[in-house]
Amino acid sequence: MTVPMEDITQELTKLVAKTLKVSPDQLRPEADLVTDLGADSLAVVELMMALEERLGVRIEDEEAEGLRTFGDALTLVRAKLAA
Repeated sequence: MTVPMEDITQELTKLVAKTLKVSPDQLRPEADLVTDLGADSLAVVELMMALEERLGVRIEDEEAEGLRTFGDALTLVRAKLAA
């Protein structure tokens, strides 16, 4: 199944905003998950679980540890869905 990139971006924006309890307006590609969006390690784990459940992708712990920004998460999810 091919999902349009703008749909992936919208879905990820909704998921991250809901999980981290931030405004979607704050979710720029360069927004740091910890510094800018206030995510702690538990919030990042919750976010990864939500992504896996909602988008049907498997995110390995090593991949999750490498995520620093919203753009990193978007790139990872796009790559997973394209595979």
